[in-house]
Amino acid sequence: MKGPAKDILFGVAIGEAIGLPFESSERNDMLKYSDSNISGCNVYSQHQGMWSHSTALTFCMAESIIDGYDLETTAINFIGWKNKSLKRSDGYVFDHNNTTVKAICRLEKVMNQSLYTDTSIFSSTSDFDNSNGSLMRILPLLYVIRDKPIRVQFNIIWDNSALTHNHIRAAMCCMIYLKVAEHILHGHEKSDAYQQTRHEIKELWDGIDFDLNEIRYFERVIQSDIRNYSFEYLRSGEYVMDSLESSLWCLLKTDSYKGAIQKSINLGGNTSSTGAITGGLAGLYYGFKSIPDPWIRTLSKRSYILKLANRLDLTFSKRA
Repeated sequence: MKGPAKDILFGVAIGEAIGLPFESSERNDMLKYSDSNISGCNVYSQHQGMWSHSTALTFCMAESIIDGYDLETTAINFIGWKNKSLKRSDGYVFDHNNTTVKAICRLEKVMNQSLYTDTSIFSSTSDFDNSNGSLMRILPLLYVIRDKPIRVQFNIIWDNSALTHNHIRAAMCCMIYLKVAEHILHGHEKSDAYQQTRHEIKELWDGIDFDLNEIRYFERVIQSDIRNYSFEYLRSGEYVMDSLESSLWCLLKTDSYKGAIQKSINLGGNTSSTGAITGGLAGLYYGFKSIPDPWIRTLSKRSYILKLANRLDLTFSKRA
């Protein structure tokens, strides 16, 4: 089984880089863009190929896994990214007031004051902890959870998600996303990966007595089939459920990496994170070779990403 690091890391980074120039655009405006003119309107005045916090924090996760993986190392990597411009394409943190950056500031305060315990490192728990900040960075955790019992997987995923988004809904979205990725990694066709995930998640809910009030939020993606919903019913904001639904729909309803990213951009709204989340799964499924060469050539810090992918692949081969 080949190491998936190159597929994952370039998939995430290019998905975000293609989406970033369109950030906060209206959907009606985005539908006019074809796959031949998605270089964007350059909202943030960046050169083509720049990426932002979704990719940067994904790389922080990868570095933590290479080093053996634990929550403290992961938290330190997040803090390093915030403070030292590590793993970023341009040294600028987008949206200093978002929930992810606020949670990382809290992590820093806890660790600087030597208050670290198994629970104090986690963010607060409220409905406001359900933005997509943990989902957008979670894919490298596939290395840690793959082939473990599903309840063990969920505990690992929830602990990681809770560093910045300590709500079971955000964690369950990460669980669903990673379960689809795990089946893809094992060679399943994408529709089969999704259907198997739906079945396994329902069994997990029974096993952990998942709150009925939470189950209702997953109606479109687990109880129903997200493929049965039309494009108009998808949303592309910061809410984690919207991001999960949109990324799965874009993967399942298209037949290429390029097509999946195009659809994620056509949604408008939070095109950078939706592009990254979609791009991670699409990169894993179609492979690095499926990514358009012009998108690769313009990507910022390609050499760094390739070296990181090679190190992560080595980790994968040692633990396989």
